[in-house]
Amino acid sequence: MKHLSHLSFSILLVATQNGLAQESAPTPQQTAGAVVELSENADENTNSTVVYGAEFFAQYSPVTAKDMLDRIPGVSLRGGGRGGGNRGLGTGGNLLINGQRIAGKDNSASDQLERITAEEVERIEIIRDTTGALNVRGASEVINVILVAVESRSSTTVELISRLNHDDKFETGGSVAWSQQIGNFQALVNLKSRPRYENRDNREVRLGPNGELLGTLFETTIREQDEQSFSTNLSYSLGPHRAQLNALVSEGDHPRPVRRDFVDFTDAGVINSIQKEQVENEESNWEVGGDYEFNFDNGSRLAVLFVANNEIRNSVRERFEADPVDIGLSKNLFIDSRREISEFIVQSNYNFSLNEGQSLRVGFERADTQLDSSLLIGSSFGTEAPSESVGGLSPLSSISNPGTNVQEIRYEGFAFHNWTLSDRSSLESSIVYETSEISQTGAVRKSRDFQFWRPSLDYRFNITDNFRFRATIKRDVSQLSFFSFAATTNEDDRDLNALAGNPELEPQTSWSYEAELEYRLPNDGGVLSSSIAHTDIDNYIGRINATIDPAQPLSATGNVAPAKRWSMFNRASIRLNRLNLPDAILGVTVGLFDSEILDPFLLTEQRIGGRGFVGINFRHDITPLGLSYGVNYSHSILGGNYDIDIQTITRNDRENSLNLFVSKVWLEDWTFRLETDNTLDASRCRLRQRFDGTTIDGSLTLIQDSCSSRYRRWTLSIQTTF
Repeated sequence: MKHLSHLSFSILLVATQNGLAQESAPTPQQTAGAVVELSENADENTNSTVVYGAEFFAQYSPVTAKDMLDRIPGVSLRGGGRGGGNRGLGTGGNLLINGQRIAGKDNSASDQLERITAEEVERIEIIRDTTGALNVRGASEVINVILVAVESRSSTTVELISRLNHDDKFETGGSVAWSQQIGNFQALVNLKSRPRYENRDNREVRLGPNGELLGTLFETTIREQDEQSFSTNLSYSLGPHRAQLNALVSEGDHPRPVRRDFVDFTDAGVINSIQKEQVENEESNWEVGGDYEFNFDNGSRLAVLFVANNEIRNSVRERFEADPVDIGLSKNLFIDSRREISEFIVQSNYNFSLNEGQSLRVGFERADTQLDSSLLIGSSFGTEAPSESVGGLSPLSSISNPGTNVQEIRYEGFAFHNWTLSDRSSLESSIVYETSEISQTGAVRKSRDFQFWRPSLDYRFNITDNFRFRATIKRDVSQLSFFSFAATTNEDDRDLNALAGNPELEPQTSWSYEAELEYRLPNDGGVLSSSIAHTDIDNYIGRINATIDPAQPLSATGNVAPAKRWSMFNRASIRLNRLNLPDAILGVTVGLFDSEILDPFLLTEQRIGGRGFVGINFRHDITPLGLSYGVNYSHSILGGNYDIDIQTITRNDRENSLNLFVSKVWLEDWTFRLETDNTLDASRCRLRQRFDGTTIDGSLTLIQDSCSSRYRRWTLSIQTTF
């Protein structure tokens, strides 16, 4: 990793020495009202906040605040959505609206910006230093969208979407966003219908242990889905008081038919067979969140936030064997999987100044997370009497923990200390203590208690106004997936119907260390950054041996062993002023990864992640024509990563991707955008080795070499604001 460190810093220094930092100043026409200065809302002791006035974006004819952010080099949104292993509300994310965070977990940051029209934005601030005045912590930069302060306004944004898939399937969707402000009250309402049809083909070759051809498979999976959602944000402010309420409701029920055509080569000749599946999926989600804030005369701030959400993921899967000659269907598998997870979180925090250069935020959070799940499997090969509860087949009673209710009650106390060490350096330190109880009922009944300390340090030093060094140290505790506590249906392996549950699963804990150098080119010329990180994981969550009966090998999600991760990122996002293209932005990201763990099955050192990727983004705005076009390409560094289980060893190769778009503004405020994704028809490939008995014994019996693709699709969107 010393070589990675030297390479990381060398790339940044060489780029600077080659003249990227010496861009000539744009002409007055090119600046077009851009403002790069100290923000009034930034800490008085910092000088690294970059401000873009609304007039700078006028030349691009943006429709939403998201369109405006796309024209800023070196900026990306993070946070929002259910992914990422978030524990509670925390203080994460990097998006603020008028200095305030959005109280929610399923409302993504990108969706929030798409609901705000460009006409409502006064300026966008990119805050690069940490300060006690911010309502989010731990981000390299914070995006603060300041809205125009007026007595009243109203606007409606409409978007229509048409999509053409590779199989000539045509689908439509759209959204309507309405914004209204009357005095101190503001409302944002959004209705969206998102087409999510997908037709994926999978081609597989089955080989024997010596490479002999055993058979082929062609599989087609179709997802017939349209996702409907309603979301709203209501806010009211009066003097020192401010209140906000957010809501989201979505529904995406859909069928998913599957057809498999097998060809088997045997001593008796070629045998053809057909397998069909019908999967009915029920998907819904709702969330309500809100916060109240009171600002005291002395500058301190008291806030109370809450979030309640619920998510349902149910499916009924039936498999049939079809005889190509007889055309008859015979059911041989039935799986009924039901999962409902809900969460209620409330947090209170108080922010106040200790002296001129120091501030403190203290707070408390309570979270109640619950999962209710069940799994019923019926098979034509079972020995028990047929039952209608499993589609008229024989129920399988050998499933480990097929139904459960899991509840976690977690309490968390935290303190964040911000210290402006000098006019160029700052330190943010935090300490979080959490205690929780996880109880489980059903086939397994037990209760466990956990306590964790989570300290962190975030140091930033502005070497110059544009050149910054950042170092962080933090303790992380992962959010457990309660789905792993009980048996779940296996969506990844057609030869294995269910995955075993593990009621002994514990959160994954780790220490992370990261150093970063960032250089902002003068005159808004772009951003160069280089970072290197190391993570020590105490109890990595992976696959463990859960076999009870040697005749039935079994694995489950569990805490494997200590692990290590290394990563290096080099990023460049540059305006092409040197090529006389000030409205063109080229972004390049190179990520290199390494990791190691002692695999519990093979007892050898293995990677637990990929090796890296290269991403290239290019966007060019031809402002006199109201025309924009761009490219987004991602290339993976393949090999070296295997998923090892009790009976299989699988290598999954991430597909490369190329997305293109072109957009044109017509009739002053109508934006037409044509884009194609997966332009190269790239495939996602997998090589799976199956063993007789277990991978521990090492007797290879079958190799499945497969690649799947959903091919390219074209999307035309039309967007305007009234």
